Amino acid sequence: MSESSDRPTRQRVTLTDISSRAWEHPADRGALVALRQLKGFDFVLRKMSSLINERAFRLQYLGSAIRVDERQFPTVHRLYTEAASTLDVRQLPELYVTNSPIWNAVTIGMDRPFIVVNSALLQGLDEEELRFVLGHELGHAQSGHALYQSLLMWLMRLTGAVNWMPIGALGIRAIIAALHEWSRKAELSGDRAGLLAVQDPAVALRVQMKLASGGQLGELDTTAFLAQGTEYESAGDLRDSVLKLLLLEAQSHPLAVIRAHELRRWVDEGEYTTIVSGDYPKRQDDDNASISQEAKNAAKSYSDAFNRSQDPLAKFLRDVGEGLGGVRDWVSSKFPPRN
Repeated sequence: MSESSDRPTRQRVTLTDISSRAWEHPADRGALVALRQLKGFDFVLRKMSSLINERAFRLQYLGSAIRVDERQFPTVHRLYTEAASTLDVRQLPELYVTNSPIWNAVTIGMDRPFIVVNSALLQGLDEEELRFVLGHELGHAQSGHALYQSLLMWLMRLTGAVNWMPIGALGIRAIIAALHEWSRKAELSGDRAGLLAVQDPAVALRVQMKLASGGQLGELDTTAFLAQGTEYESAGDLRDSVLKLLLLEAQSHPLAVIRAHELRRWVDEGEYTTIVSGDYPKRQDDDNASISQEAKNAAKSYSDAFNRSQDPLAKFLRDVGEGLGGVRDWVSSKFPPRN
């Protein structure tokens, strides 16, 4: 890890009894609330996902990576336990560091999820930035994302087996596309959990900038980086809009500049401040969460994103909608309904 000892120690608010619903993106939360209340779903999923051998994964890392504790990577262990304490995580997943030049971390497993951090992150991030990453992965673990990601992995394997069946393959690909969309929203949820763990938006932004650049933070400018997100959303014409849809179709993660843009929006809209001020959903109320309300929240989230989007295709569709609305109003005025 790069040094951060010259930075003052910050006091963080402990988010006692916080529910994962507090940081879950509305589209992610709506799906999760429904799945959590579908009794027996997790059991069926575990049976369906027998191709994914959780025990083998764990043994692989146990034999080839470093399990983090007070004696091995003690600084990482301290940051991990502190992030868990801030998010009030009471059962810590095992944490491993594996030798890899790829900037990545992952949460694996269904019955006993564990977290793996690649060594490149330890070399490229300072302590606060690593705290954000660890909080991000703890957010995945607390939300149960690993369980539902397993379904995506299983279906992707199944796709190859049914490619000779046009109708079956199309149906499964549609489900996979929907799961990829959910997965991208789950990553935004993880970013929110990471921010709540570190409680410093500047740190969260630095992580996204480093992930996009390979760690070359000294060569970057914060304003210019955020402007890229705005340009990505609004630049080009309808052809670019279609290309962006195709680029995202098979992506499990949002693009880096978009992740930064979305997290900044979450802060600017005030939800982050509300949570760290102590106003957030509690885990003891999770069983009473309303599926219909979460579905409405998810729909509103997509509607709001569409209405504020500067993407050429979104603007075109809004203009068409407004035009059709004007035609409808004109027809209604000329031909009022008869009683």
